[in-house]
Amino acid sequence: MGAIFVDCTEELARVIRTRELPVPDTIKINEGNPTEANLVAMCAQADVLLVEHTVVPPAVLDACPSIRAIIFMGTGAGTYVDLHDAAKRGVKVYTTPGYGDRSVAEHAFGLMFSAARRIAEMDRKIRSGIWSPQGGLQLMGQKIAVVGLGGIGACMADLAVGIGMEVAAWNRTPRDHRAFVAELDEALENANVVSLHLSLTPETAELLNARRLLLPAKGFILVNTARAGLVEEAAMFRMLAEGQIGHAALDVFPEEPLPPGSPYLSLKNITLTAHAAYMTDSAYKELWLRTLNAYGKL
Repeated sequence: MGAIFVDCTEELARVIRTRELPVPDTIKINEGNPTEANLVAMCAQADVLLVEHTVVPPAVLDACPSIRAIIFMGTGAGTYVDLHDAAKRGVKVYTTPGYGDRSVAEHAFGLMFSAARRIAEMDRKIRSGIWSPQGGLQLMGQKIAVVGLGGIGACMADLAVGIGMEVAAWNRTPRDHRAFVAELDEALENANVVSLHLSLTPETAELLNARRLLLPAKGFILVNTARAGLVEEAAMFRMLAEGQIGHAALDVFPEEPLPPGSPYLSLKNITLTAHAAYMTDSAYKELWLRTLNAYGKL
């Protein structure tokens, strides 16, 4: 019996090694992206799973009845573990929030700048032999709707204030933040940028539906480093085609990695990154230390 870290990334393994972070003897680290069959094989005798990015379906828990706890290394564990099913089995699911607030906010900020100045588009054109300077949007003075005022959203709001943007930040519960507004529609109204920083729950699924996507200014920038399911996908595609959304800058998708032929790959007014917003050495170090802290309390 013991704990297995089922899907350590190459980057996190490097940080653990180079920064000489502690690894308890009771934790076995597996590097890579395990299949369901791999999970069953490696977890047959485990009582605790550490999971960074791999879905753990009920079938794995069926095959591995010794599992008593799962530590999801991040937030939004429900995307990777069926929380209701786990609870019925008596399997506790823990999360490690807060480790990468600044890293994710900075990535969202970078996506916003890239979209505003069409950086990715120009890069693609230059690499294909086309020299075509493109105009863009100066962000100072523009309105940004920050949707979700947890640690990441608050950091994003503060960064936006720092460059002179007009910030309207909404949260499901009141927050003591100078940019907080109580109504989501008010925050979205005439926004030039909308940045999402919410967990995905039944209450937040498709929170940005067709009606709400019409509230920001025509041609607005949509930034999503949270969860794809927060946005009504069909409405987003339609409004990208019609110009209501001028540009979508996305780090999260309904299916990851994106499959061949995905409509996301053919859109020109879109910037894509590979669910990497949290991936900095500083965030990885904090993630591992918080994971060990959670493990130590089991």
